[in-house]
Amino acid sequence: MILANSSRQFSTVRFTLPTSSSPTPLRTRILTFTSSSASLPRRLSHFKCLSASLPFAAETAKHYRELEAAIDVVEAASKICVEVQTALQSSATGIREKNDQTPVTVADFSVQALISLELGRRFPSIPLVAEEDSASVRALNLVEPVVNAVVEKAGAGEEPLTAEDVLEAIDRGGPEAFTFGAQPATYWLLDPIDGTRGFVMGNKALYVVGLALVVDGEIVLGVMGCPHWQESNKCISGVQEEKSIPFGTGLLMVSHIGCGTWTRSLSSVINGTPRTPYSWTRSFVDDCSIVPQARFCITESEAWEALPPAALFTSTTNAESVGQSQVLVLKPCCGSLCKYLLVASGRGSVFIQRQKDKVVKAWDHAVGIICVLEAGGTATDWEGNQVDLAADEVGRRIIYPQGGFLVSNGKIHNQLLELISSTSSTVSASRI
Repeated sequence: MILANSSRQFSTVRFTLPTSSSPTPLRTRILTFTSSSASLPRRLSHFKCLSASLPFAAETAKHYRELEAAIDVVEAASKICVEVQTALQSSATGIREKNDQTPVTVADFSVQALISLELGRRFPSIPLVAEEDSASVRALNLVEPVVNAVVEKAGAGEEPLTAEDVLEAIDRGGPEAFTFGAQPATYWLLDPIDGTRGFVMGNKALYVVGLALVVDGEIVLGVMGCPHWQESNKCISGVQEEKSIPFGTGLLMVSHIGCGTWTRSLSSVINGTPRTPYSWTRSFVDDCSIVPQARFCITESEAWEALPPAALFTSTTNAESVGQSQVLVLKPCCGSLCKYLLVASGRGSVFIQRQKDKVVKAWDHAVGIICVLEAGGTATDWEGNQVDLAADEVGRRIIYPQGGFLVSNGKIHNQLLELISSTSSTVSASRI
């Protein structure tokens, strides 16, 4: 919701790595090989260069090639999401529940496989850390539809893709694929679909395909694809009037360290007509400098009363009538990454979230953090610490924010940290 006041040991890897290093080599890597014959099939890239004409020169961006690849794969993955979601509207056969009771779909697994295949081809020495694994695909009896979706998008290569190729590609991002050490590492971090519950609800959901690159422990680029962004303005009333929504079939947000955050239409084709060159728009956080006038984004399931600012401000859902010391609470559909997107694009001033779960996944936040930072904002935990991506030394999958996440336009960040520090214990005690 948006709120506004009038605001293992590692087992085996079944693909080979070349001896030459990538432009951003992995510093610490422990790999085991089953055999050289188990490598992923050699394939010609079927991806068109959708990333052409980036809004900044290659000379200014150290990881330009990686960003081009990230844009291409997120664009293709977003198209898979739209197609699968359309099919799911007439059938629930592609929806399953994981062990943690969160829904996964053919799209989640297909996106991870497709992105893994292409990134593995372009940057074979950079590992992938992602949400899904092939054991779930098999257990949920989704092998055939997942393979079909990936093969259709992957197109023809030197060697045809098999079911085993697709499942191995999924596992390239799974928990058993790599073991990292204590030193800073380089890897891709992927959330195939952030907001799957919204994804299965309908086509207005703000689900996001999120991909980030971490180099030596620092997030250096991020790409978010939100296929239904233009429809989303209907479910965030009170916000969409203040910022124009780019025309097209969804929104693509990209960020590169030192080069800013930019958005454009997600699709290369609008109503059958190619849009070239792309029209990029620089994104900036909003300019609110007073906490009571800030617009807050919080997770859909979050209760306002459970957050520290509730000790000072009551809430309302009526955008037309926001009283003094009162905040307007709005609920965009789903997912945490869309809240980062809203802050980075200036539609929200703050994203605040309690750490309700002991396990917080890095892919739910990394790409959003880089987009907000490059748009001029700030991202910390509730104690003002930056998120430590290396806290999980083995897998780089878990992060441990103190209290929760606080992401803002930067201008009101210190005020919010003081407010949290002075009121969080009061709010917690009131809920016991």
